Amino acid sequence: MNYLAHILLSGTNPDVIIGNFIADSIKGSKYNSYPVEIQKGILLHRQIDTITDAHPAFRKSTKRLHKNYGHYSGIIVDIFYDHFLAKNWSDYSDIPLDAYIQTFYKLLRDNFDILPANIQKMAPVMIEGNWLLIYAELEGIDRVLAGMNRRTKNRSGMDKAGQELKEFYTLFEADFKLVMKDLQTLSDNFLVD
Repeated sequence: MNYLAHILLSGTNPDVIIGNFIADSIKGSKYNSYPVEIQKGILLHRQIDTITDAHPAFRKSTKRLHKNYGHYSGIIVDIFYDHFLAKNWSDYSDIPLDAYIQTFYKLLRDNFDILPANIQKMAPVMIEGNWLLIYAELEGIDRVLAGMNRRTKNRSGMDKAGQELKEFYTLFEADFKLVMKDLQTLSDNFLVD
């Protein structure tokens, strides 16, 4: 799962949301230096990633891409899944997508000082480009994939993956729904503890 799914699966606690969002930047036990609720978000993110990577439906999705994109397949599927979440947003939240995203961007601005340095560099660019909202449109996914390809110095070929998204659209969407259902259960149980 990519940014949008991680944020949604964090529930409503702002610190858990921040922790989940910054988790990829916090290695090993360094999460212990953060407040308890941010730690909870970091640990939730790690569980989401573990469950997602092992999920049979996620594996089916990555298998469709593996021939052309190798180890980048998982990253591409994460982006595809955020597209399906944005597209089907009203199935997962009562808050309109744009309003939800703007609230999240405000949360980032209000908590800027606690964000790791690399996230402090990325967050303004994310907000300026409204990355989370562009996931809803196929053109937006093409832009995201092109940006990711540039980050790999054009080695990944990810800029072409939108073709597979269109070709196998209903299959990817069905896989996403299965994974998301299980992740919602995981998240609900995790956040109660």
